[in-house]
Amino acid sequence: QVQLVESGGGLVQAGGSLRLSCAASGSIFGINAMGWFRQAPGKEREFVATISWNGGSTAYADSVKGRFTISRDNAKNTLYLQMNNLSPEDTAVYYCARSSTSGINTNKGTYAYWGQGTQVTVSS
Repeated sequence: QVQLVESGGGLVQAGGSLRLSCAASGSIFGINAMGWFRQAPGKEREFVATISWNGGSTAYADSVKGRFTISRDNAKNTLYLQMNNLSPEDTAVYYCARSSTSGINTNKGTYAYWGQGTQVTVSS
């Protein structure tokens, strides 16, 4: 059974940085694309970033491009999201997810496995 466990969330001031991690277990990690999504109160869950199975390709939502960096370490079965220059608009629960594809994938409907989420709160 696939398990994804996020960590690294917290409270940070605007302009600060956080690094999220997602530890995967229960299946071979290095064959599926992975993604980060977020959900703010009263809003739908939205795409943040995706990375291909080998880390060779990445894609970002326009709102985070240039500030967030997605990466993965297949030897450690871990996905990361480095978040810099955070703003209050980035406040949300952040989820990692495993895609059904090997290539980058922005469609949340094709992600079969999800973590429980980690809260990120950015104060102004």
